[in-house]
Amino acid sequence: MAAKSWNPFSCCVGGARVADDDDDCKRRIRRSVKGCPRSSSRMSFKSLTSSGTLSPEDLSITLSGSNLYAFTYAELRKATGSFSRANYLGCGGFGPVYKGAVDDKLRPGLAAQPVAVKYLDLDCGTQGHKEWLAEVFFLGQLRHKNLVKLIGYCYEDEHRMLVYEFMSGESLEKHLFKSISGSLPWMTRMKIAVGAAKGLAFLHDADPPVIYRDFKASNILLDSDYNTKLSDFGLAQDGPQGDETHVTTRVMGTHGYAAPEYIKTGAS
Repeated sequence: MAAKSWNPFSCCVGGARVADDDDDCKRRIRRSVKGCPRSSSRMSFKSLTSSGTLSPEDLSITLSGSNLYAFTYAELRKATGSFSRANYLGCGGFGPVYKGAVDDKLRPGLAAQPVAVKYLDLDCGTQGHKEWLAEVFFLGQLRHKNLVKLIGYCYEDEHRMLVYEFMSGESLEKHLFKSISGSLPWMTRMKIAVGAAKGLAFLHDADPPVIYRDFKASNILLDSDYNTKLSDFGLAQDGPQGDETHVTTRVMGTHGYAAPEYIKTGAS
């Protein structure tokens, strides 16, 4: 029997997404943490999306001060070895994720570094263009040591990709539920929890504030020293502004992680 060719969207099976096993219940950190710098004022996501569909040129102009690289499909295909099986890291609701490498040969001034490339699968992913745009928008404007760094994106024809710093420690979920090297020491757990809380505090203190809406173990990434980075901002939204005390929206997030009062009322 002939071997099947490698499908870059290998997390799709029969037109449906293979479900993640990230629905275990964990509490949501909501306390503010002292010592977190306040983020500077930024454009609201609502003002961006209310203007209709953005062209690649419009998006580039909007994010002109963000230092993000607008990569081409050909550049990211080369950086990931043609989205090879060997570079495949995994898959989520967004689509497949690949490890790649970039340097100044790709773009002048770009530091040589490993990266993670998320490739939006419009056919069978559970997220779409709006969620992709939310990640580019929020992480393009917000910088903090406890938020994953977005290096660039690709917006070309039907291709939607995000290029992040590579986190060698993978996700907290894998350490908690899928580790073969034993349990994490309590001091390491505390370090991770405090880092995640600082990331949330920074988002809540932004102007306008940011409501993350998808805080869970699989979205907490770690480096080799267990430093914490919040990732996956596809469900993020602007928080209350002016005299508003809360915002009410359709309930989003992951069951088992979202706060009970939010699930009940939709107010956050």
